[in-house]
Amino acid sequence: MMALELEVAGEMLMLLPQKAMYWPSNSTLIIADIHFGKAATFRRLGVPVPHGTTAQNLELLDELMMLYPTQHIIFLGDFLHAPDISAATLQSLLNWRTSHPALEMTLVRGNHDLRAGDPPQELGIHIVNEPFRSGPYAFCHYPDIESDGYVLAGHVHPSFHLYGKRDSLRLPCFVVGERRTILPAFGAFTGTYTMSPQVGEQIFIIADDRVMKIGN
Repeated sequence: MMALELEVAGEMLMLLPQKAMYWPSNSTLIIADIHFGKAATFRRLGVPVPHGTTAQNLELLDELMMLYPTQHIIFLGDFLHAPDISAATLQSLLNWRTSHPALEMTLVRGNHDLRAGDPPQELGIHIVNEPFRSGPYAFCHYPDIESDGYVLAGHVHPSFHLYGKRDSLRLPCFVVGERRTILPAFGAFTGTYTMSPQVGEQIFIIADDRVMKIGN
């Protein structure tokens, strides 16, 4: 796995191929759109989708915390997908939280959080509305929030469409602009929205376990 270091608003950030961001000077992981319980919600509606996405998300968080010393995780909205979270999903989250008692966690409410309700208090998550300010950054769910800080946001689930002579490929990406960065969706079962770079924006795609800039 090859992360990419980038100076943003005077601080060094790391764009991670695991579809997350790391702020080294604050030992902070930044996660957008994890959508716990989404697959189970679809299965209850009769849609045949994969099992095990909650475990996959939690295992990936553990992997990241082993690779990058983490004291704080900031979730940029959409922590829970829907209000009817299953008992199995909730128990998995509680078990995981018990194994990380000293970890600070902050959730910036997103649109799904407003519908699903706040996570249970037992998870020990500090819950805030956007923008949540820390250092030079404004942590948000929606990318277009007005703030005097540099916005780090999710919501869009950005991807970029690469075209070859005979084929094409859609890959998750970071969208980095002058006043905001949009993170890819972290969740194991989330769709994407194809982005085109606007003036002043750069696209960093995730491919072959690395993050790569593809142009302005």
